[in-house]
Amino acid sequence: MSDDKQQDALDLSDLGSALPSNAAGLSAEDREGLVATLKNKLQSLAGQHANVLEALAPNVRKRVDALREIQSQHDELEAKFFEERAALEAKYQKLYEPLYTKRYEIVNGVVEVDGVSTEATMETSRGDEESEEKGVPDFWLTAMKTNEVLSEEIQERDE
Repeated sequence: MSDDKQQDALDLSDLGSALPSNAAGLSAEDREGLVATLKNKLQSLAGQHANVLEALAPNVRKRVDALREIQSQHDELEAKFFEERAALEAKYQKLYEPLYTKRYEIVNGVVEVDGVSTEATMETSRGDEESEEKGVPDFWLTAMKTNEVLSEEIQERDE
């Protein structure tokens, strides 16, 4: 086999082990038949791929090889992109963390925002008999209800 054919060849030796042992209640004999059928189909598809390439004119095959090389270079760049993006996301996750912590503390009433306690005492002195609530009640429910995408998914039972 040429290098291209070896690269395109399928290793189907462990296909049977890929099926779950209880594969939808199939007997061992049925599983073996299924594996054999899958192997035959996959090998015929791989053979068709090789036949298509062999049927091409030499100039067209060279173009296809050039396209494969371009795709390979693209794949390498894309891998670098995903690697750099992951590093950038990790960097900003660390920067976001203190903000998330502050938001959590305010929403859950762990800390009070400066100036709130004096305003609250002035309101209660005006005759407001409600007990002082901590944090921001129903913050996340309200946030999700005002989100255009999420609001459609919220049901009455979610509230």
